[in-house]
Amino acid sequence: MSQLSEQEIVRREKLSKLRELGINPYPADLYPVTHHSANVKSDFSEGKNVVMAGRLMRKKIQGKAAFAELQDSEGRIQIYINRDEICPGEDKSKYNDVFKKLLDLGDFIGIEGELFCTQVGEKTVLVKKFTLLSKALKPLPLPKTDAEGNTYDEFNDPEMRYRQRYADLVVNPHVKEVFVKRSKLFTAMRNFCNKSSYFEVETPILQSIPGGAAARPFLTHHNSLDIPMYMRIACELYLKKLIVGGFDGVYEFAKTFRNEGMDRTHNPEFTMMEIYVAYKDYNWMMDFCEQLLEQCAIAVNGTTKTTFGEHEVDFKAPYARVTMSDSIKEFTGFDINGKSEEEIREEAKKLGIEVNDTMGKGKLIDEIFGEKCEGNYVQPTYIIDYPKEMSPLTKEHRSHPDLTERFELIVCGKELANAYSELNDPIDQRERFEHQLKLAEKGDDEATEFIDEDFLRALEYGMPPTSGLGIGMDRLMMFLTNNSSIQEVLFFPQMRPEKKQVQIELLEEEKLIIDFLKSNDNKMDLGVLKVKSDLSGKKWDAAMKGLSKHGLIKVSLVGDSKIVELTN
Repeated sequence: MSQLSEQEIVRREKLSKLRELGINPYPADLYPVTHHSANVKSDFSEGKNVVMAGRLMRKKIQGKAAFAELQDSEGRIQIYINRDEICPGEDKSKYNDVFKKLLDLGDFIGIEGELFCTQVGEKTVLVKKFTLLSKALKPLPLPKTDAEGNTYDEFNDPEMRYRQRYADLVVNPHVKEVFVKRSKLFTAMRNFCNKSSYFEVETPILQSIPGGAAARPFLTHHNSLDIPMYMRIACELYLKKLIVGGFDGVYEFAKTFRNEGMDRTHNPEFTMMEIYVAYKDYNWMMDFCEQLLEQCAIAVNGTTKTTFGEHEVDFKAPYARVTMSDSIKEFTGFDINGKSEEEIREEAKKLGIEVNDTMGKGKLIDEIFGEKCEGNYVQPTYIIDYPKEMSPLTKEHRSHPDLTERFELIVCGKELANAYSELNDPIDQRERFEHQLKLAEKGDDEATEFIDEDFLRALEYGMPPTSGLGIGMDRLMMFLTNNSSIQEVLFFPQMRPEKKQVQIELLEEEKLIIDFLKSNDNKMDLGVLKVKSDLSGKKWDAAMKGLSKHGLIKVSLVGDSKIVELTN
């Protein structure tokens, strides 16, 4: 356990005192909540009796009475505690000792009382009875506001907020709104798909063969079967098997895992919505996708328009459609049509793009598009008709044999959705898989190293013409809530392990010096400190050397004097 702060020690002492008074600080009983802060305020009635529960977030003692603030899941409400109301008899200890001295900010309490308005018109609960429901042993990182309205000590360090999301949600209530909107998004998308008569399903997360996307999987081992297993990189192949099985439309909100880099737009665990619909093509899916996103934007924000950074983005259908080759030609002047792998590699080098010999034609084109074109599209735009080499699961274009019927939706320079007219020719599909194997052998770490024989067998039974779509839900949330970091839209983003604080055992002489510094605003003249410590020369030198080694003090020259200062 880490070393306790002074406040944490005090809170534990209060915990012991509560137990000595016969008060259980963690009672097991159900607490019969009847009202929350939001509905108390919206349906306010003077004199109404309420039972509420939440955290104590403010406490202002005024002698025999006190004003406080209770925070529940829906907001905050002011409460008024009068000593004689909660202690009608001779014994006033519940107010004088428990409420005034032993309750801390952050403690969970239950209150029973009646509603009234203060002289300034604030809706308030007159507390008749309160119950301690849970003692908080660690103080919340609460911001402080001075008399002039200036706020200090805000809990806004991103790393701390993501690591301690539980504290973030308590002290920064606006953060909760992002996740309320996230829930609205999932509900709206689910309702849209259900109204279209498509069937929500669940497919395996742990898979014997990773497939359905070009990505590096997480690897584990199944002890009972004695085989390697992989966290899914996509649910595509399983969903297509269900189309083979006779479903006309299936979709899944799929937790997906890719063992790749972490940054502001990538988390190793993320959520995709994938949908596959029989007897449709990518043209139909473009119409479906833009209608879906338009409805989702309205459900989340009440409008199709949203602000992302410096841009106003409008999700209102229809969206612009640009071919991959036209996009590259527009922003580089290079026509990829009919060009060999080597010609494209040389052009990429001329454009200043870092390439190597492991990259196949598809990867090279992808790099050119990503570096030179993708970032130019702010409003929702479909990039369509991808080269065949970039799309191993996609049906060949009906009028151009070198292309596929695929689109990606780009918003603010980032991919938001990916969709195909799905390849349903089992012979063609096998050839595409075999080509991927060759790329993997060349060193392409994103090319698949497996041929999913079961998926090919399913295709051989026959899959109807099908169109599929995948939408990155976390990225969509970023756009709809104006968050440039994916960590802001995930409750618990993946973080590097915390560095463990090394516990320092101080010698008595070192403690003595620390105490003198603390009693003198954390700094003293070195000569004065030495005299006051009354240590021998040997003990003084050893103590000062030890404190410096631990990084607890620093010595600096101020004018003609040496000043010793605590560093934390």
